[in-house]
Amino acid sequence: MEETITTGTILIENGTLMPEFRPPQGATYSNGWLSLGRVARAELEKSVSKAGWSFFYMAGHSKATVFGFDHARTMHKALKRLIADTTAQHFNCLEISSVATKHFLGLPYVSISAHSRHIQQGLVLAEHQQR
Repeated sequence: MEETITTGTILIENGTLMPEFRPPQGATYSNGWLSLGRVARAELEKSVSKAGWSFFYMAGHSKATVFGFDHARTMHKALKRLIADTTAQHFNCLEISSVATKHFLGLPYVSISAHSRHIQQGLVLAEHQQR
């Protein structure tokens, strides 16, 4: 995983329809999601707004906690769980709200919280479930 996942990072499902936005080269994960940095995030929000599309932000958050000694692998497993939750809800984006690396009884773990997001044309969120 070349890119560090931090608070504010946006992950977008490959193939998501977007108005005139070319994502920069980011880290692509094995499950087909692209990571955008903070600069690209601002460009994405501007592009979506300018085109009259919606970039929904879900109030509830998902959290994944994974124990492991290999930090990169542990991060990847936590992200896979969050992406699976987001995909199950039929949303196409994920915004990282917190990343914490801690220890419990000497065992290292990573805890990542995220909010599901969704880019779509139109203002009615219910449309996203009809893909």
